[in-house]
Amino acid sequence: MSFFRDLSVSAVVAGFVAVLVGFTSSVALVFQAAQAFGATPEQTTSWMWALGLGMGLTTALPSLWLKQPVMIAWSTPGAAVLASAGMGYSMHEAVGAFIVCAVLITLAGATGWFARVMNRIPMAIASALLAGVLARFGMSAFSAAQTAPLLVIAMLVAYLLGKRLLPRYAVPITLLVGIAIAAAQGRIGWSAVQWEWAHPVWTTPHFTWQAAVSLALPLFVVTMASQNLPGVAAIRAAGYDMPISRLISLTGIATLMLAPFGGYALNLSAITAAICMGPEAHPDRDRRYTAAVACGVFYVLVGLFGAAVTGLLTAFPKELVAAIAGLALLATIGNGLVAAVKDEAHREPAVITFLVTLSGVTLWGIGSAFWGVVAGALALAIAQWRRTAPGAQDPAR
Repeated sequence: MSFFRDLSVSAVVAGFVAVLVGFTSSVALVFQAAQAFGATPEQTTSWMWALGLGMGLTTALPSLWLKQPVMIAWSTPGAAVLASAGMGYSMHEAVGAFIVCAVLITLAGATGWFARVMNRIPMAIASALLAGVLARFGMSAFSAAQTAPLLVIAMLVAYLLGKRLLPRYAVPITLLVGIAIAAAQGRIGWSAVQWEWAHPVWTTPHFTWQAAVSLALPLFVVTMASQNLPGVAAIRAAGYDMPISRLISLTGIATLMLAPFGGYALNLSAITAAICMGPEAHPDRDRRYTAAVACGVFYVLVGLFGAAVTGLLTAFPKELVAAIAGLALLATIGNGLVAAVKDEAHREPAVITFLVTLSGVTLWGIGSAFWGVVAGALALAIAQWRRTAPGAQDPAR
């Protein structure tokens, strides 16, 4: 089978790092969202089952089919919206809102309007958007040295030596060094691991217009603007040509099927996608899909084992997670910045996009990824209007 011929250690490690970063950075938000609706422990575990299987299958199967790294994740800003707005709503009303959101996501993909919007965004703006999203993780890798200097410095040295001596295995080597040092320091919380299977729990949906307005619509908006938008940017910055509309529809249909079990919203990934789509996953771009398949398999295991795997992933110290995420994304951040400023005509709008996205500003519940694109598009429109306005002179003269 061609998949096993294409598979490599670096791809498997990239898939594991993607799951590690994705879960440890936002799993607490998912738990908070479930608790906001009064979820029982069994229902919370069911959420992990639904999200793990949903992310795993919608990542692995399309990646195998397209031979491209399709990366699907849960909606992290969506979880934040649910955690803050969910108080006062029952789990039944929440599931009804998840279904409404799923229908809206499916329609966004089926009608093709989201892909048409993305097609109008220049590559420089998309690359700057991705670089701005990822740069925060790069900075966190080094700021983590304030609380764990030995761990972070040792991982940085391991990464640099790995890039010099064994570039294909630089990230796996760095991860192993980090785990070894964290274990030696007694900083891995093995007690958090509880080995047990997850079981799905059905919740009958209850549809109310209040939940639709207060939960479904904000969940849809932040998922499309703060997750799918940079997700498409990651795909294009990596040089892949994927059927965006069909993938968006796929996430909507998967959410629709898993909503009664706690699958609140699935979407294209940006952060974990950059890990599996970058050169650290495999030097050959045509073989990086194996990293996404490995990631999908790990997601499925997380879903099946539920709390056990979640405890294992959260057992690692936060500094180790921050360091491995930032170091694994260095090449992608650099490539994004190069693509963003290469074209002089788009350079200034791209820089504005990068800085607004990097700022982390949130307005009306919508994250900086959306506002970065808005600011960059506005700057580009004004710049082009100056050049095409009647009587305008060529600035190069």
